[in-house]
Amino acid sequence: MADATAKKILITTSTFDVSGNASLATLSHQGLEIVSNLHGRRLMEDEVAALLTPDVIGMIAGVEPLTRAVLEVASGLQVISRCGTGMDSVDQTAAKELGIEVCNTPNAPAPAVIELTVALMLDVLRRLSESDRALRGGSWAPHQGSLLGTKTVGVIGMGRIGGGVAAIVQAFGAKVLGCDPAVTEPQAGVEMVSFDQLLARADIITLHTPGGPDTRHLINADAIDAMKLGTVLINASRGGLVDEAAVVAGLQSGALGGAAFDTFEQEPYEGPLIAIDRTVLTCHMGARAGETRSRMELEAAENLVDALRRAGLIDDRQ
Repeated sequence: MADATAKKILITTSTFDVSGNASLATLSHQGLEIVSNLHGRRLMEDEVAALLTPDVIGMIAGVEPLTRAVLEVASGLQVISRCGTGMDSVDQTAAKELGIEVCNTPNAPAPAVIELTVALMLDVLRRLSESDRALRGGSWAPHQGSLLGTKTVGVIGMGRIGGGVAAIVQAFGAKVLGCDPAVTEPQAGVEMVSFDQLLARADIITLHTPGGPDTRHLINADAIDAMKLGTVLINASRGGLVDEAAVVAGLQSGALGGAAFDTFEQEPYEGPLIAIDRTVLTCHMGARAGETRSRMELEAAENLVDALRRAGLIDDRQ
């Protein structure tokens, strides 16, 4: 086993409950120092690079940019354990070339993101946040909404989360269209269609596909033009999937009937969607259910310990 003396584990997520985490306790008992993100927010590229000193051998990562430039300065780093599902914040090609193992927690966050996605749909359709804002502003004017059960929901990405959303909206009575080239066996009750067919037929479109260069601005001005007039757009996946300027234009013109975003290209978000009533905006909180967050943190720490053991960096007898 490599000497773990003075070695560190870096936790870069904006929040993480270190106390009571048995896997982190294992690392502490073996002499590793646990270093947390003291900024209380997503780290910028230069900030995370500064924290990845040569004595850091493993990290539990949030969604900060782990680019090639960052990873190349992290000379001691052996393991990245993502506390979450998405991997687009990590340059996986660079990590592989540099011998850094990368893992994630795909199971723990799914129920919370599924529930938030459906909540966002209902909020936009029934105009709940819009009514709340009006009432707090002194206006008593009940808003006319619409029923989820009467809609055709287009789900782009039929993995754990997309499939879960599809199952729940079917319980409301909605028809579901799915789009995912990786799916070979369609989920019960879901009609698999092409991307263009989904755009043309769905009343609500919800995104559950990975981010990255291949899917950046998947929803752009051309995609919005191809949608039905008044389509509602939901993004609780990755901010880069959507051209936010095109969405603003679509909402202003009426091409889009509403939108709900939990993720944005730049976070914290301070853009023009804030001024548009027919939007519901949340602060990248899809996985932030207490029960889910606890399971995700435990899974991320367990993954880290397992990987460090495989690398011979900690004693596998403890």
